[in-house]
Amino acid sequence: MINREQLMTIKLGARRFWREWLRPIILVLVIATSFRSAIADWNDVPTGSMKPTILEGDRIFVNKLAYDLRVPYTLLRLASWGHPNRGDIVVLYSPEDETRLVKRVVGLPGDTVAMTGNRLIVNGRPIPYQLDGAPDAIIDETFPGRFVVFEDLGAVVHPVMLTPGTSTAGTFGPVEVPEDRYFVMGDNRDRSFDSRHFGLVERRAIVGHATAVAASVNLNHGFHPRWERFFTALR
Repeated sequence: MINREQLMTIKLGARRFWREWLRPIILVLVIATSFRSAIADWNDVPTGSMKPTILEGDRIFVNKLAYDLRVPYTLLRLASWGHPNRGDIVVLYSPEDETRLVKRVVGLPGDTVAMTGNRLIVNGRPIPYQLDGAPDAIIDETFPGRFVVFEDLGAVVHPVMLTPGTSTAGTFGPVEVPEDRYFVMGDNRDRSFDSRHFGLVERRAIVGHATAVAASVNLNHGFHPRWERFFTALR
């Protein structure tokens, strides 16, 4: 049996443990996770749907204050001061299963988006590709059998990877983008699960703007660091 004095000692010890150890740890965790939820975060990229812009093994920095301020741990907006622009790389929750994804915005509210033979068409205008010289200049030896071209979205010129003969969605549309919705695609056009498959994305499901590669490791070579990709801006 525990006597009164022993019980008081246990209670005092528990209070001291809560006050000096457990409460500060919980407070630090709440502050840290709230910061990541509402202000800034990182996202580890496990797939190649955004090649060649983002590679498997990249850890990207996500600015969650780029468009709005949200209640931590929720999608509720406290304030909004902007919206995704065409060409932005965004982090979003998939409309299909709420998986967190990284994609590029190609269609804004009010746009009409289509694709013919892997050529993106926005509002009836084919988006120009920049080949940077002779056709052989677009062959990327890093990704055998695939081609890289540069797509001009106006504010952003970015690389797009094409894999001839493998696309199942190289032609679609036109699709009208309604208010508060966005059409997103991966830069690895023939191997990306995006709005061609899961549909348009609600504005509330877009939680941040991916702006840089913070760190990178090669998943196929013993997690060897790719030093040249550390702290590089994303476009």
